[in-house]
Amino acid sequence: MTSPETSTSSRREFLGLAGGCTAHLLLLAGAAPLAAQRIFAPRRGSRILAQEAWGRIEPVADGIWALISTPLQDRTTLCNGGIVRGSAGVVVIESFAQPRGATWLAEQARALTGRWPDQVVVTHYHGDHSAGLAGYVRADGAPQLRCTHATRELVRTQDNSRGIEVPPERARMLADAVLVDPTSETSIDLGDRQIRVVPREGHTRSDVTVEIDEPSVVFCGDLVWNRMFPNYVDAVPSRLARAVAGLTRADDTRYVPGHGPLAAGIDLRLYISLLDSVEQAARAAKAAGQTAAEAAASFRLPAEISNWTLFSPRYPEMAIGAWLRES
Repeated sequence: MTSPETSTSSRREFLGLAGGCTAHLLLLAGAAPLAAQRIFAPRRGSRILAQEAWGRIEPVADGIWALISTPLQDRTTLCNGGIVRGSAGVVVIESFAQPRGATWLAEQARALTGRWPDQVVVTHYHGDHSAGLAGYVRADGAPQLRCTHATRELVRTQDNSRGIEVPPERARMLADAVLVDPTSETSIDLGDRQIRVVPREGHTRSDVTVEIDEPSVVFCGDLVWNRMFPNYVDAVPSRLARAVAGLTRADDTRYVPGHGPLAAGIDLRLYISLLDSVEQAARAAKAAGQTAAEAAASFRLPAEISNWTLFSPRYPEMAIGAWLRES
């Protein structure tokens, strides 16, 4: 049996690893569990290639797969991720909240492609995306990590402040990371396929997206949340809005959001309408001399996304507050 001290330590470690987005998701699940279950359920007609309590693997396009996290009962993953195969290598996206999540994705990559991942891209520093890096390490080595300098340094800052033991494998992967240029995109050559890693600051100051042009697929990180209100805890709202607008492509593009089910062009447009509504509420609040809490009390989701359940009045208050601080 786990002692109370061990249980408390485990909770402290988990919350430290996963950061603000975890609290957001746990509140989502606790406040409206039936609505949350609908969000994370597979869409009708979805092909599920592998599934565990913490997530499922769905095909996105030829040689591209998404891990869709289902974090309501098991917190191994918490965020979405993916696999991209080329003739010269395999790239995975995200390392999740726990090493077990990264190991599971790597095992799925090997089952689908015949090889362990060669490279891993982490889209930003939040622990639900970055904490599981050690799970990719094997006795014969580890995939090459790509991330921004801000991601590496902010993860190190988190590690130093938590007062818990950090897996040495994760520290080594961070130390050896190939740092993404924060001012221009980086290309990863997979032989018959090119991947673009694009810096798009907004959700945090460490964000990148992982983009494929043919077929048109974007791994958005937490710049995009599908069918749920996003977390603004570290956001610079004007930059977030510009970054998301920059993701707009043809309607046949498949988007893998940081959280929620796979998205298409229509879903991205609906998400942009949500971001726009927050900005409008914040600008009206500033003109009226209102606080974020006062403005949030009258905030309503746009009609076209009224079925996106608003799980807590704290979410728009945080978002409007971020706009007011920026302005």
